[in-house]
Amino acid sequence: MALQEVHISSLVVHVKPAYLTSVKEQIAAMPNAEIYGDSEEGKVIVVLETENQGYVTDTIDKINNLEHVLTTFLVYHQIEQFDSQSEEDS
Repeated sequence: MALQEVHISSLVVHVKPAYLTSVKEQIAAMPNAEIYGDSEEGKVIVVLETENQGYVTDTIDKINNLEHVLTTFLVYHQIEQFDSQSEEDS
């Protein structure tokens, strides 16, 4: 049986408000990242769906290192395991 994982994480990214649009564009261009909301104050809600925890931490680092990002923090992280063999059979 081949078990695989999917890591679902949500982040709040605090951005300098004047640069909200450009930072959102950069985040949206990242693989496995989706923006689910933002505010005029510069807060962005990002959801990641990745294969392992390493991708989660790498993506957080990449976002946090974008110019005009003030801070990035993990709000939620869930690990789902599934049998990839049963999906191939269906």
